[in-house]
Amino acid sequence: MIVQSSRFRFLFPPIQKRIPSSLSFSVASSAMDSASPSMLFLCGKSSPESEIAKSLKINDTLNLPNGGKVSALLQSEINTFRFGEDAFNVDLFLNSLSTKRLGRFLIWSPLLPSTHDIVSHNFCELPVGTVCVADTQFKGRGRSKNAWESPRGCLMFSFTLQMEDGKTVPLVQYVVSLAVTEAIKDVCDRNGFPFINVRIKWPNDLYLNGLKVGGILCTSTYKSKKFNVSSGIGFNVGNEKPTTCLNTVLKELSTTPNEFRREDIMAAFFNKFEMLYDIFINQGFQTLEELYYRTWLHSGQRVIVREKNEDRVVENVVTIQGLTSSGYLLAIGDNNQMCELHPDGNRYLFLLLSLLKLPYDALEKFPDRKVTLTHCRTQLYFMGGI
Repeated sequence: MIVQSSRFRFLFPPIQKRIPSSLSFSVASSAMDSASPSMLFLCGKSSPESEIAKSLKINDTLNLPNGGKVSALLQSEINTFRFGEDAFNVDLFLNSLSTKRLGRFLIWSPLLPSTHDIVSHNFCELPVGTVCVADTQFKGRGRSKNAWESPRGCLMFSFTLQMEDGKTVPLVQYVVSLAVTEAIKDVCDRNGFPFINVRIKWPNDLYLNGLKVGGILCTSTYKSKKFNVSSGIGFNVGNEKPTTCLNTVLKELSTTPNEFRREDIMAAFFNKFEMLYDIFINQGFQTLEELYYRTWLHSGQRVIVREKNEDRVVENVVTIQGLTSSGYLLAIGDNNQMCELHPDGNRYLFLLLSLLKLPYDALEKFPDRKVTLTHCRTQLYFMGGI
């Protein structure tokens, strides 16, 4: 059967209230964006990483896009400056890190246009697994070039991966999202904090009590038969604007003056992510799906699909079942019609599979996706913002 192409709009029920489409914080970016070089402190957990730091400084290797300048310094030089008590504590992070590969080479900056630009623009000069973290970021970006301007109190960091299988690259953002939620659980357990239930909104947002508190951005380039992946995370730890933050919720739940520290969360993230990433690469994302579904917002969620056919609007309701093998949303209609939802920036590509009256597992019979599809441009409204 060939399904005629048409235009759809499908609506997710409200999460809590409408918020901006990007987690954007108001800062005086024009005042921050000066011609002075950004200070980058190059730090290592062990001697090999420290030697890399010295080499990068001597060779003056690192820079920003569009000719932006940086000033590379070593970890030993941090104490020659006065950054304040709320500056990122490099030693605390590195001492809490237990990874074998990831996060061991650290770039910290008190003020930076974008951590993502540092790791992606200098990817080939840095060891794989490098992380860049900034206290304040004023030219960050979210999905679809959305602004992500973040003052102090937010955890903003980006790190590098290298992957060989292009089919797995789109799925890595789900592993990153899962590792963030697992890291927060781990910090709560180790410190005796009340349980903080951070949830994943597909494909790459993080929610707390129905409000957006963070997001994930993964980009990649293909070079020398490998995918160079840069993953960025932004999370509200201690800045409650424009929505809420971890420490605000913790204060509401705790009778003692406890607080999350950015260093603890970032170290816990890499400790969790390295383990989850190894499972993902060696066994596939299917091994992590059960844990992922326990953490995301969408299991059993009902979505209204509105089909515009000339002057008539036909509404259908589909129920989200999970993810397809490619990592897209899989939904099923009341008439057993299967739907696959694809992200395309802030819009989504809705693929209507001609699998009417076939069982749920019928997708397994079409691993190469050579089935009749209808390509329909749509707008997907998660009422909590995209």
